[in-house]
Amino acid sequence: MSSIVTDQGIVHYETYGQGKPVVLLHGWLGSWGLWQRTMEVLGRGYRTYALDFWGFGESGKKRETYAVADFVSLVNQFMEQLGIESAPLVGHSMGGTVSLSVAIDYPRRAQKVVVVGSPIVGSSLNIFLRLAGHRPVAFPVYNLPVLLRLGVRVFSPLIVNKNPLGWYHMQERDLSKTTLESFFASIGSLRRTDLRPRLKEVRVPTLGVYGIGDTIVHPKQYEPLKAGVPQARIEIMRGSRHFPMIDEPEKFISTLKDFLDGKE
Repeated sequence: MSSIVTDQGIVHYETYGQGKPVVLLHGWLGSWGLWQRTMEVLGRGYRTYALDFWGFGESGKKRETYAVADFVSLVNQFMEQLGIESAPLVGHSMGGTVSLSVAIDYPRRAQKVVVVGSPIVGSSLNIFLRLAGHRPVAFPVYNLPVLLRLGVRVFSPLIVNKNPLGWYHMQERDLSKTTLESFFASIGSLRRTDLRPRLKEVRVPTLGVYGIGDTIVHPKQYEPLKAGVPQARIEIMRGSRHFPMIDEPEKFISTLKDFLDGKE
């Protein structure tokens, strides 16, 4: 387990492999652990870095804000401290929104961008996630962990197609490491996000991966991505929901690796 100290808190990360760097970013209520299998495969040719955003996983949780802009700043500081001048940024869900934002705000950091089931417009989030961004809703939900976990367990087959019980246990672990503030503030910020006005500033090769059965983020969020980033390549995963790396791991990793390797 590795960590760095930034001016806004401790950032935990894991690294694996040898070669050029690739930075992996998780989504809301997640952690670096989502990327373990991906790191094992990419690590054969790349040096992979998977970090925990502030408020999640093992990273610091003594902050007042957990906005998308905070996580964008975190990625820049993380790369600066580790001496990573530039790298492909791969983000799932909220992490993909952060990856695109880094490419806009810190263009020298992003060699390529990969977004996986990521909202371009926050209103594309499932209604339950949009509600979770309001403190009066988040407070009773977060403080009734039994009911929260039951809800996650019941709805897991609608979130992943493959091994929903395994996904639930991973999510249960990650959920136990969040705080009330990071729980509602981050999704509230994501709900208010609209990248469309600035997407034209993304100049690097971009890949959008979307599961056709996604119930968390509207699966047609690839449309505003393609409209704003004409060079973006879109991959529709027909056997996936919100987690293509779980539902179709071989196809997902093959698609990702081909893009990173420069194969079309």
